[in-house]
Amino acid sequence: MKKVPVGILGATGMVGQRFIQLLDDHPWFEVAAVAASDRSAGRRYSDACRWLLPGAVPSKVAGLPVRPLDPALDCELVFSALPSDVAGPVEESFADAGYAVCSNAASHRLDPDVPLLIPEVNWQHTALIGVQRRRRKGFIATGPNCSTAALTLALRPLHDAFGVRRVFVVTMQALSGAGYPGTASLDILGNVIPHIGGEEAKVEQEPLKLLGTLTGDGVAGASIILSAQCNRVPVRDGHTECVSIELETKTEQRDVVAALQNYEAPPGVIDLPSTPRRPVVVRTEPDRPQPARDRDAGCGMSVSVGRVRPCPLLDHKFVLLGHNTVRGAAGGSIHNAELLVKQRWLG
Repeated sequence: MKKVPVGILGATGMVGQRFIQLLDDHPWFEVAAVAASDRSAGRRYSDACRWLLPGAVPSKVAGLPVRPLDPALDCELVFSALPSDVAGPVEESFADAGYAVCSNAASHRLDPDVPLLIPEVNWQHTALIGVQRRRRKGFIATGPNCSTAALTLALRPLHDAFGVRRVFVVTMQALSGAGYPGTASLDILGNVIPHIGGEEAKVEQEPLKLLGTLTGDGVAGASIILSAQCNRVPVRDGHTECVSIELETKTEQRDVVAALQNYEAPPGVIDLPSTPRRPVVVRTEPDRPQPARDRDAGCGMSVSVGRVRPCPLLDHKFVLLGHNTVRGAAGGSIHNAELLVKQRWLG
């Protein structure tokens, strides 16, 4: 197939760089335009960007001029890596001008007619695009918060098999989730910071929409009670989460493990380029998952789950790990765009 030209908004930041890295030689997409704030606009990408990822800036992008954040890019699809405090109106301007916007920002995740997507979890929710197009030429589709993405991938098979009633989760979130330059070294070295602004509300609210049911013009949220405590820890990449769950149908530990192990992407999603062969990887070692060893499972798109065991307060507990800038950010948005192409929402 002919590759779809795409643009990247916020291309010089950490998540923008991850988009460029993951889109290099992507079978369906090619980067045709990069855009960023006024201080970067007008410069060559390689000059405007302080590259933070391994290797060099991909040669196909290095010489591209950085454009302003205006809807005048020569493409139909844009990926938004903008910070939430500026993303809202910029994304709306692109969608109003007819662009398809795949956003990483929180600005529109809970808008009633904007799909919040994880392809393996709620591929049907793209139907909201039709509702959204009643008021604008293009549309916005969002990916969840980085911790929410990993948590919800693990909850989906358990909710399908047994029903999830209550969830208590403690997150240990990597430094890359704060962007660059992010958290000051003197604040985080040898330390844990037990607060990430706005994070707990996202983790408590977004899974309800992701696991909810389409109701015509919106989504009826899942009737799950979630409680989250979010912490920043001195790890570069990979969010670790300690999860306790109460199920509607009481079941044995082996059945919980089997539901996680047997989880597969549905038809229409399983053959997308970014879909991992196993969305959830179950580790049986007593000391796994670990960020340094497991964050790149499934090229960073799989969630690793381990230490599944009884919980004396609820029913079961486990530890999960997801790559926050791949599955939880740029890789998740690219996966969403692949779904939109497959379902013919572009063009």
